[in-house]
Amino acid sequence: MTGFRVINLLMLLEELGEDECKSILSEFSCPLNGDVEAFLRDKAIPFARQRWAQTHLVFASYQQKWVLVGYYTLANKTICIRDSSLKKHSGTLRKRISRFASHDHDAKAYILSAPLIGQLGKNYNHGYDSLITGDELLSEACRHIGRIQYNLGGRFAYLECEDNPKLIEFYASNGFCAFQNRMLDADETNLNGEYLVQMIKYIRS
Repeated sequence: MTGFRVINLLMLLEELGEDECKSILSEFSCPLNGDVEAFLRDKAIPFARQRWAQTHLVFASYQQKWVLVGYYTLANKTICIRDSSLKKHSGTLRKRISRFASHDHDAKAYILSAPLIGQLGKNYNHGYDSLITGDELLSEACRHIGRIQYNLGGRFAYLECEDNPKLIEFYASNGFCAFQNRMLDADETNLNGEYLVQMIKYIRS
């Protein structure tokens, strides 16, 4: 991604320490999505230390200094894709999933290990959101997954989003395909609606 620097938060913690990292993260603001802002400020550091999920900070050069313009968080997950969810999709998607997933005949579902893009957001503080597009940020997250899978294997990435037409259209325009819904867990009280839309993308590395 030309003109940007992507830094693993865990690496930054090791180099700068927690206090300095918290200061950097405190500059992030995302009024369009409170969950994205709250995660970076309150959960990204403990999640990184526990190896539950790794956050990657994206910086851009602005007025002769590097400023935080966005971030994305990746986690390794296993997803259950119901047979009934795939019936409405093309044969190509079904064939690709069958190549990289195991089929549970009792559950009538494919079990697929794939990186989850758990968080994705731009920094609206000081107007820094204008320095990067949502397409660029998502593309970098997918390229990152492609590099990981080049070494470890796999071809898919997935994400979950609220049932918002603009959000779904944004992800669809970047190659993601909605395949099923997941009911919210009891502790997911900060999200709208009763479920999240699960979307998947075939990664060409």
